Amino acid sequence: MKKTFLLSAAILFSFGVIAQKTFTKTDTLRGTITPERIWWDLNYYDLDVTVDPAKKYISGKNTIRYTVLENNQVLQVDLQPPLKITKVMQKGKKLKFTSAINAHFIKLKQKQQVGAVNEIVVYYEGSPKEAVNAPWDGGFSWSKDENGKPFVATSCQGLGASVWWPNKDHMYDEVDSMRISVTNPKDLSNISNGRLEKIEEHANTVTSHWVVKNPINNYGVNVNIGDYVHFSEVYQGEKGPLDMNYYVLRDNLEKAKVHFKDAPKMMKAFEHWFGPYPFYEDGYKLVEAPYLGMEHQSSVTYGNKYMQGYMGNDFSGSGWGLKFDYLIIHESGHEWFANNITNKDIADMWIHESFTTYSESLFLDYYYGTQAANEYIIGLRRNIANDIPIIGHYNVNDEGSGDMYFKGANMIHTIRQLVDNDEKWRRILRGLNKEFYHSVVTTEQIEDYLSHQSGIDLTTVFNQYLRDTRIPNLEYKLENNNLKYRYTNTVADFEMPLKVVINQKEQWIFPSVDWKTTKVSSANATVVFNPNFYINLKKI
Repeated sequence: MKKTFLLSAAILFSFGVIAQKTFTKTDTLRGTITPERIWWDLNYYDLDVTVDPAKKYISGKNTIRYTVLENNQVLQVDLQPPLKITKVMQKGKKLKFTSAINAHFIKLKQKQQVGAVNEIVVYYEGSPKEAVNAPWDGGFSWSKDENGKPFVATSCQGLGASVWWPNKDHMYDEVDSMRISVTNPKDLSNISNGRLEKIEEHANTVTSHWVVKNPINNYGVNVNIGDYVHFSEVYQGEKGPLDMNYYVLRDNLEKAKVHFKDAPKMMKAFEHWFGPYPFYEDGYKLVEAPYLGMEHQSSVTYGNKYMQGYMGNDFSGSGWGLKFDYLIIHESGHEWFANNITNKDIADMWIHESFTTYSESLFLDYYYGTQAANEYIIGLRRNIANDIPIIGHYNVNDEGSGDMYFKGANMIHTIRQLVDNDEKWRRILRGLNKEFYHSVVTTEQIEDYLSHQSGIDLTTVFNQYLRDTRIPNLEYKLENNNLKYRYTNTVADFEMPLKVVINQKEQWIFPSVDWKTTKVSSANATVVFNPNFYINLKKI
């Protein structure tokens, strides 16, 4: 199976025949809201971990605070081998637990009264899974910088945050806030999410304490350890002053000061299109990492080697992809779509990736105009595989097709054409981020919102592009003084309108699976279909 186009999430584009997926009990325990998860609501994490780069070893504890929703005495916490839970405590009492590979079922002694707020402390240690090809095959990246100093980072989307710390590893229940304390060798710094509260120095190590005040998804939590230097600026945003902090390897400081100018440009464009940056309380950080990059909330990691495009390449082939640093724009776009609006089940990860890939075109639209944005999105179509549906299988931690990037972005771009009013479209995008502010959502919620706000029933559009692998064919022909047309290769009841220019006059047509006719001036009339609608044209 050929694999190409490495992108920001833990997913690869796959071309060719895909075998039928099979799922294990572990997949179900990871991807399902199990009875041992549903009865408690996650409130707060206090993660305290020591990282030893020389031994590639970590140890620590996570204090998990929760509210009891239903009576139950068994609580599921996730942690992936080879890491091991060494003990679990509640109110000073050691608790027993049983394990099923990644899932650990803790038997509580204290009666769990509905409405009570309780805590457990999970102690763990071990040599965590080493990332083979971060961030797609995640875990810990144990690297060194050009001066031979340790350069260490975590990445875990898809694989799950439990690959390096114990937690409730399902997207449906985001923690309301958390503290991240990381101890590492004294000559290095750790950068994590949120704001730096304090640094404690010890004989040979240093501990940094970071505080996250907003809800955060598990895979968005990260550790970045290196010989970092720091610079910053204050961006005057829609909600007031926003701290924008940059942490880069010492040798890259001057280069980064020039190259990271894309960050405030990104913030200006995305606040325009999507509304205020969702995490003013935690600030914004761009942190150099030993791998390509990832959308860690308020701590976006960067490894694009200070190049334009994606490692110097333009996915669209239009030239517009070289007008910005892909990693800065794409990964930061996830602050709105992935971190602010988060999928409840990873099968709906298109909500993260389709909107964020589409956001790249909106960045271009803001600075270079709508035609540039259109050319970029249309150019991305050359990468679409149409292999399997974009939406994956529910309740088994299944991501669906990598087409969630380029095909999903083209679906959203097509919806923009149907709305046919850019100010209304902007209100819809901003409304999404306001309506679902700091929320976990389903595909159905996003579909319903877009249909309701646009005033268009988009049901068959979503069915066509998210749940089917076929691209609609518009078959057409000119006969006498008539343009005849129909759709083929579609889901049931697909009747998406299209714009067409006939003899230099633009108008709408309303194709269906039945032949329809529009009068034209002659059999030689010029007919140009608007290319911004994602369909295949077939003249017959």
